Amino acid sequence: MFKITFRPTRAETPLWWLLLKIVLQTVVFWTLFLLVLPAGLIWLEGVLGWPAFRFDGQRVLGVILFVLGGSLGLTSGATMGIYGRGTPVPFDTARQLVVAGPYRFVRNPMAIAGLVQGAAVGLYFGSGLVLAYVVVGMVLWNICVRPVEEQDLEKRFGEAFVAYRREVRCWVPRWKGYRVVE
Repeated sequence: MFKITFRPTRAETPLWWLLLKIVLQTVVFWTLFLLVLPAGLIWLEGVLGWPAFRFDGQRVLGVILFVLGGSLGLTSGATMGIYGRGTPVPFDTARQLVVAGPYRFVRNPMAIAGLVQGAAVGLYFGSGLVLAYVVVGMVLWNICVRPVEEQDLEKRFGEAFVAYRREVRCWVPRWKGYRVVE
C-alpha cells in the first residue's frame, strides 16, 4: 500500500508562514479534489452518455453546502495553525494536540468539510459519479488514513489524545464541545 510519515512543523515557524502554507495547501487540495477530479468524472459521464440528475433547488443547495463545507475547512485549517502550530498535511503537521474550534465537536472536521464540499460539487452538477467518488473517498480515508493518523497522534500526545478520542466522535459532532479536564 502506501506509508504516511508524520513530521511536526519546525518550532521556529512563524504563525503568518503557517497560515500562508495552510492557504496554499487548501488551494492545491481544492483544485485537485474539488475541480480537476470532479471535472474528469463529469466528462466521463458525458462520454458514457449518462445524464445528469436534476431537481428543484439543486444548484442552490449545492452552493450552500459548498460554502458551509468551505467555511468549516478554512476554520479548521486556521485552528490547526493557531492552536496546533502546524498544517493539515502529515509532513508538516501540528506540534500541539488541537482540541479547540471545530475540533471540540468532531475529531476531523477537515475530512467532513472536504466530503461536504465534494458532495456539493456532485449535487450542483447532478453527477452521480462525483457523489460516488465522495463516498469512496470517505471509505478510503476512514480505512487507510484515519488509523495511521490516530496512531501517530496517540504516540505523540499519549493520554491526552486517548481521552479526546474517547469523548469526541470522528464523523458525528457532539452537541456540547469537548473540554480538557486537568
